[in-house]
Amino acid sequence: MIKKVILGIIAIGLLMYCIVFALVRNPIISTKESTSPETSISQNNLKSHVNFLTDITPSRNAHNIESLNKARDYIVKEMSNYSCELELQNYTVDENEYTNVICSFGAQFSETVILGAHYDVHYDNNPGADDNASGVAGILEVARLLSESNQQLKHRIDIIAYTLEELPHFKSDSMGSRVHAKNMKQTNRDIKLMISAEMIGYFSDEKNSQKFPIPGMNLLYPTTADFIAVIGRFQDRQPVRQVKKHLSTGSDIDVYSLNAPSKLQEITFSDHASYWGEGFDAVMVTDTSFMRNQNYHEPTDTVDTLDFTRMTEVTRGLYHVVTKIEK
Repeated sequence: MIKKVILGIIAIGLLMYCIVFALVRNPIISTKESTSPETSISQNNLKSHVNFLTDITPSRNAHNIESLNKARDYIVKEMSNYSCELELQNYTVDENEYTNVICSFGAQFSETVILGAHYDVHYDNNPGADDNASGVAGILEVARLLSESNQQLKHRIDIIAYTLEELPHFKSDSMGSRVHAKNMKQTNRDIKLMISAEMIGYFSDEKNSQKFPIPGMNLLYPTTADFIAVIGRFQDRQPVRQVKKHLSTGSDIDVYSLNAPSKLQEITFSDHASYWGEGFDAVMVTDTSFMRNQNYHEPTDTVDTLDFTRMTEVTRGLYHVVTKIEK
């Protein structure tokens, strides 16, 4: 009798684990797809973008308007070289003007996929290589590929560099992504999906280099920080699954995903949450930020800490996502 009870408890435990695994990890089966030469990512371009942004002094934030505008002007200059419709979304906060930079492909389509990253940094003395020059470099390279490839688009793709994601405007209506998301809602835009590229350049092969926001997650995920993650809420299982699938098939990097309740604050820490607030589907693609990168919001967040080989693969995967994603 005792043996049956023990076996029953074990069986229930295994069943609960499988249920949690399916709900949280959202497992997929994917097959790698070859990338044609005309859609190859330039690691040199990624390095060049990150170098320029991290060399801006003082730090490119809301308090240093001239530096922030220098970053904006660099992004505008790069995007102006691409065959996209370029738009500057200007808005005012405390009598200062700030700008979202939007590069649109396939403007004939109403259904839109957004790939965005913020170009400001957290306060002063912060180069912001991973947070978030890495994300900006990634979206610029995706925009270049969209411009140079012969890809037949199925929907509009908006590549957006946001301003004011960081404090003191974080989670306020002054965030560039909130300004944009509210405008999309007010103008009844058909947003298929928004993808936030939030820190995509830091990886480690050291054991136990990956940390987690709650205990027990190490039973579901690797403890070596050598993967990229797709993050969403429980109700975002389908878009998370789609992004995970295309990110996996289009790149040579391990991809894991997390679906969690929005009460877990760590899943809300980027521009994608602005679109959640307006009722749009959105996910975050991230190296998990401070859960692995000890340089987060520190003067040590420098170019030499980034893994450009893996960052190149993430960028390759993001291109695959925005061009292949289904409804």
